[in-house]
Amino acid sequence: MSVVTLPNGTSNLSKEEVITLASSAGLKLKEAHLSDWAALLGSLDPIVNKYLEAEDYTLQPDLTKYPRTNISIPSTAEESDQGGWATKVTVSATSPTSDLLKGKTVAIKDNIALAGVRCTNGTEAVTWTPQIDAPIVTRILDAGGIINGKAACENGCMEGISDTSCTGNVHNPFAPGYSCGGSSSGSGRVVASGQAEMSIGCDQGGSIRIPASMCGLVGLKPTWGLVPYTGILSLEGTIDHAGPIAKTVRDCAVLLEAIAGPDGIDDRQPAYFPEKSLEFTLGLDEFVAAAAGKEKPLAGVKVGVLEEGYQIHGMCDSVSTLCKAAVEHLATLGAEIKSVSIPLHLSAAEIWMISLPLSGTKTALLGVTEGRKTLHMLDRAPVEKLSDEQFQKLGPGAQNLYMRYLYMKEKWGAQVHAKSHNLLRKINDAYDAVLADVDVLIMPTLPSPACKLFDQPNEHGPLERMSRNVGMVGNTAPFNSTGHPALTVPVGFVPALEDESVKLPAGLQIVGRKFKDLDCLKVGAAWESSVDWKTFGSK
Repeated sequence: MSVVTLPNGTSNLSKEEVITLASSAGLKLKEAHLSDWAALLGSLDPIVNKYLEAEDYTLQPDLTKYPRTNISIPSTAEESDQGGWATKVTVSATSPTSDLLKGKTVAIKDNIALAGVRCTNGTEAVTWTPQIDAPIVTRILDAGGIINGKAACENGCMEGISDTSCTGNVHNPFAPGYSCGGSSSGSGRVVASGQAEMSIGCDQGGSIRIPASMCGLVGLKPTWGLVPYTGILSLEGTIDHAGPIAKTVRDCAVLLEAIAGPDGIDDRQPAYFPEKSLEFTLGLDEFVAAAAGKEKPLAGVKVGVLEEGYQIHGMCDSVSTLCKAAVEHLATLGAEIKSVSIPLHLSAAEIWMISLPLSGTKTALLGVTEGRKTLHMLDRAPVEKLSDEQFQKLGPGAQNLYMRYLYMKEKWGAQVHAKSHNLLRKINDAYDAVLADVDVLIMPTLPSPACKLFDQPNEHGPLERMSRNVGMVGNTAPFNSTGHPALTVPVGFVPALEDESVKLPAGLQIVGRKFKDLDCLKVGAAWESSVDWKTFGSK
């Protein structure tokens, strides 16, 4: 490492301190070099302190242009919409720059920075009130949207069942006592219940698509990097996605257009977006208008039905049958249906799983963001390790990540992370090869419907709680690792596993080529406009 400045004067670091520092790392420095090291290291003090005391270069919220009012923490089930809201607040722009979202109410997940409003991230392990607005917040407001609250999310954003949040259980809008999915549980709940017209979820393994599917909604995990993640709590940079949840495909397209595009900060994003590549609303409207009155609106669209997508762990016959019927319906709309096989798909979620503990723990639980070109939020300081108090306040998913981090670091070290990412690149290439011959891939979003919530979750052990997640992300997590856009649309109801008299929504996942999110939206819109999903498949 180069030395930009040399010491000027006597070092305030003693030889003894240098010896202690080196010994802590198992180093034995030459006696003759101790004065040199004392000078080189001691010269850092005034320089580092000068820049630590300098004014930070960060985002500055404009509370006059974007005032926030009516901030409150729900105290009853009714106020929280059965757990959907973490914090209520009203935020709008005094002078919006467009009418794209004019008057639309938008809930944002409670891991997104909204200055002056608490951000729980679903956990009590860290207390944080952000000092900035995430860029997607500003974009929603500039487009005329009204943010009417922060939607509850699961503990540390690491759970797929909605009974782990520090704000309480989040109940399925179609069946109280059942899961909304996670981790963007509240983002699904409040849209399905009508408390918000649309919402923002965040997705590292399925956390937009899982609640959307379980709540009978449309949810899009955009192409990785399409939407800036700046000002949002990261789980792991290579899999972080933020995107829309809504009742219709068009509302998803509108919200996506409002939040997409480069912010000049987030290193997940490409430096250049093709002209007109972000005009999702116009592109979808033109497709719908051209399809109006056509018997075959999907004529010319090649749909690959992923065989392995029906073979993941826990696949229920009811879900499989319903999704196959939906595919048959797409064929009646003119889609060219082709069965495709990607054997690596059945390994993708496992590799995603082992890729996370080493890097994900550092980012999500310890707050370490070195080596990134991003906005570093200094008001949420990193730690070297979790205290026992912090660990006990985590949910089982976050605890599992941390324990696996300790275990994998001790047993295998960094090679697991390196090897898994090499293999994930192989899986990415396998999807790309098939997507060269078809426009979209299709499979069930989830293998089974929502499960029952635990009334007293903390009375159950981590294995019992985590076992409910097994297989859930088999079709969702792979596309977090590869970055392909993935849309879920509701296709009907299936019986709950615990009680066949309880009917719960199921979703179909549509996966496209990178930065071809509009292709997914078009297929979803054709499906949506041709059926009543609530009665589709019913006998």
